[in-house]
Amino acid sequence: MNYRKQQWILAIVLSSALALVIGCEKKVTKTPEPPPPAPKPPTATLSANPTSIQRGQSATLTWSTDNATDVAVEGNKVDATGSQTVSPANTTTYHLSAKGPGGTQEATATVNVTAPPPPAPTPAPSESDETKFSRLVSDIYFDYDKADLRPEAQQMLGQAAELVKAHPEWRIQIEGNCDERGSGMYNLALGERRADVARQVLVQGGVGTVQLKAISYGKEKPVCGESNEDCWQKNRHDHFVLLH
Repeated sequence: MNYRKQQWILAIVLSSALALVIGCEKKVTKTPEPPPPAPKPPTATLSANPTSIQRGQSATLTWSTDNATDVAVEGNKVDATGSQTVSPANTTTYHLSAKGPGGTQEATATVNVTAPPPPAPTPAPSESDETKFSRLVSDIYFDYDKADLRPEAQQMLGQAAELVKAHPEWRIQIEGNCDERGSGMYNLALGERRADVARQVLVQGGVGTVQLKAISYGKEKPVCGESNEDCWQKNRHDHFVLLH
């Protein structure tokens, strides 16, 4: 084989080998980088404790946010998480706004405000036994030289009996009195009859006998010292005293 023919064969072999190598290589394709993830939307919660108060009381607002760069409650910038005390005069709904690269999130909380109850009425001062007795039990009066009860005296004694029965702890002294006319002994006896007749009516009205004491002063304790009919009428009376 001459030299030219050898070169020709060698060229054919090399070309075939090169074609074979090129045919076996894989074509490499560059993969594109993925896009960056979308920012997460903000989350926000707002609550009130308690949710209902009386005017003048306070409640606590508490909030929490994520993925927010700007947080505001009622337009005032606040930390991402926090709390604050509020004292609204009327029912109020509070607003929270949380803003971030992913958008805006709103939250609300309502504090209901009610009017406080009216103040309790101041109890009237209790009336003492003595004041009540003096107000409801009055003297009764008699005609000259008589121990008979007048109609108005009967009515007063009926009312007095109801009062005294309601207070079994009371002890009542009935004092019979006369005007200045007549002897001392006569008037003591007349005063005793006047005290006894009142005592009997009270007992008949349900008052216990142990609650009553009858005594006569005759003409020894006048309430008026003039010698005329007006004064004599004032002195002819039964007077009632609360002993206890």
